[in-house]
Amino acid sequence: MQLKALRFCLIPVLAAVALCAQTPTAPKVTVIMATLTLKDGVTRDQLKKVMPTEVRETVDLYLDGKIRDWYARGDGKGVVFFVDCKTVDEARAILEQLPLVKASYASFDYMPLGPLSPLKLLLTPAP
Repeated sequence: MQLKALRFCLIPVLAAVALCAQTPTAPKVTVIMATLTLKDGVTRDQLKKVMPTEVRETVDLYLDGKIRDWYARGDGKGVVFFVDCKTVDEARAILEQLPLVKASYASFDYMPLGPLSPLKLLLTPAP
């Protein structure tokens, strides 16, 4: 009886070890997360001069379907955009044209994102 119980405990552990040993495959990129950070030393007066144009151009990108979602950063130091692009270079070409970046008041960090590939394992029939 104990041997059967041990077998049922070991099977999931062995499966997890086998999965971890495999080299993860990169997901298909479906969106780029772009985090805008204001540079140190940028004053409120500098921002006031640029923000009307920044907002207008950002809304245009949203209405054109290039920005899927946007959020304020929780630390108050910028925004996060989810850009409808397949590569960082594509997103960079779009976002680096925004006034805050062109004025050198802000910069972006980019991260390609895609579906959670390991979920496919849940769709295969159990052995």
